[in-house]
Amino acid sequence: MNRKIIIAIDGYSSSGKSTLAKAISKKLKYKYIDSGAMYRSVTLLAIKKKIFDSDLWNTRNFIPILKEISLKFKWNKKCNQTDIFLNKENIQSQIRSEKVAAKVSLIAQIPEIREKLTLIQRNIGKNKGIVIDGRDVGNCVFPKSELKIFMKGSIEIRSYRRYQDLKKRGEEVSYEEVKKNIIHRDIMDTSRKISPLKKSIDSIEIDNTFLSIDEQLNLIFQLIKNNHIVI
Repeated sequence: MNRKIIIAIDGYSSSGKSTLAKAISKKLKYKYIDSGAMYRSVTLLAIKKKIFDSDLWNTRNFIPILKEISLKFKWNKKCNQTDIFLNKENIQSQIRSEKVAAKVSLIAQIPEIREKLTLIQRNIGKNKGIVIDGRDVGNCVFPKSELKIFMKGSIEIRSYRRYQDLKKRGEEVSYEEVKKNIIHRDIMDTSRKISPLKKSIDSIEIDNTFLSIDEQLNLIFQLIKNNHIVI
């Protein structure tokens, strides 16, 4: 009998985690959890509440706001995608700005925020049948996932992908700016004390610098077959 599993995809910023996770979830008809979108949503809320002052922010004023946070993913038939709702407001288009991207690594370091979002993620995935991507999902959120993937790619290709994505959204930004931000995020993600970005022992590493999305998908389903995972 087929059983549902958890597929955890971790990796560097703009390494194509979300694109791959969405494609897998569509093929398997699994729920897709974008953990990065959750951290971006909290970052957006912090910006709106004027919590930030330069690169500093007021933890004491923000932590109580966490109790009011409600995050839900809903399928958008019109756009053929999963949208994230913060306190019943669809904020999918707002969280992808460079303004949010520049601050999200700061927010992701806060223990109370990680604890809150980890609980929400585990609650969504309690019945399995999910594909989740992020920075620490294989190590910390779902350490018993049946399949763990770790994504990487050259800094140049990751910066170019992000730059193209932002240009499509109409944001005025230079490639150099984007590259600088991604290098900064890599440092923040790998050096933070709580749940840093690192490949777990049982993760399978994929460098997708020169791989198309179809090639990546074929690789994933070959891995599922080779590891005798029944889905």
